[in-house]
Amino acid sequence: MAARIAAPFLFAALIVLAGCRPADPSLVKIVSSLPRTGSAKQQSDTIVGGIRMAIEEAGGQAGPFRVEYLDLDDSTAAAGQWTSEAEAANARRALQDPDVVAYIGTFNSGAAKVSMPILNLGDLLMVSPANTAVGLTKPGLGAPGEPGVYRPTGRLNYTRVVPADDLQGPLSADWARRRGVKKVYILDDNEVYGKGIADLFDERCREIGIEVLGHDSIDAKAQEFKSLMASVKAARPDLVYFGGTTQSKGGQLAKDMASAGIHAMLMVPDGCREQVFIDSAGAANLEGRCFVTFGGLPPEKLTGKGAEFVDRYRKKHGELPEAYAVYGYEAACVALEAIRNAGVKDRRAISDAALALKDFDGALGRWGFDDNGDTTMQTLTVSVVKGGKFEFEEILDASAVGEASPVR
Repeated sequence: MAARIAAPFLFAALIVLAGCRPADPSLVKIVSSLPRTGSAKQQSDTIVGGIRMAIEEAGGQAGPFRVEYLDLDDSTAAAGQWTSEAEAANARRALQDPDVVAYIGTFNSGAAKVSMPILNLGDLLMVSPANTAVGLTKPGLGAPGEPGVYRPTGRLNYTRVVPADDLQGPLSADWARRRGVKKVYILDDNEVYGKGIADLFDERCREIGIEVLGHDSIDAKAQEFKSLMASVKAARPDLVYFGGTTQSKGGQLAKDMASAGIHAMLMVPDGCREQVFIDSAGAANLEGRCFVTFGGLPPEKLTGKGAEFVDRYRKKHGELPEAYAVYGYEAACVALEAIRNAGVKDRRAISDAALALKDFDGALGRWGFDDNGDTTMQTLTVSVVKGGKFEFEEILDASAVGEASPVR
């Protein structure tokens, strides 16, 4: 199915490439494609803030080139979230402009599936600050044909600065077992990211002896989930796990769970690690019993260059950034470094320069890209909701899934 969907996008991209205008030899453009309307706006605002800061701190230069930045929206007001049509249009727009040499995005893994094959056709560097679905990069872990279907040229141009879900899903289950969880009920939003991470959590639970009482996919367009919560309550789980995002009704699920009198712990992944999730669920419904995982460190736990970024961001914007802001900053720093290292205005050379980064000293620490374009960082954070905010609880650092011990 993925291959059939990709074909019209590739054909459209070929048409676009044929009409490219002459490039400005002294100018390079970096664009981002993120959901700039709807409930993800608060998170994407801080990602864009991080991107802008990286470019400003570089003086708007990358080697001999002056840098311009364009903030594109892959969501619509009508949908309230990203759409395939908007993301495809952004990718084609970037590909058509010969001055564009880097594309920062996407936020949603499902959106990446749309734009990756388009951008690959033009060897345009893509750096994601937030995609975590395993099939985007890792052979044998996603759907049949992944990730090759996103690489029609056979070459790599996609990278991400956040760890993928083959770390987050299983380590979340390991954490649950250490917390004494014996029975779980799993829900997901039936989308690329949400179902993917829920399936990995499910698989690991069964491997380590946690009983999976049920695993259901919700209709994210539904207004409420009271009847579903009646079934969950009857099963008497120790923990309810939701694979999904704030945009796919994470907050409503938490609210209905509390209304149904379910006293089990709730665990959600990084797609819910934003203040709007707490606000939509109601802080009192999450207090002390909602745990969120995140592929990396929260802003308040960053050290070195990361802590310096948070301090500069707070001074500039008057508030602590959301969790993904530093990943937007790091993605922009990667793009700028690749442009500098390539030294030429050539998309293939810039993509290769990014993929060659193996010892990058950035805001996230010292790391590099592996042969799939994935970050070598292996850190997972667990936070709990307290006082209407996310409060850091522990760090899981794993070189191999299932072998990590918590570092408090």
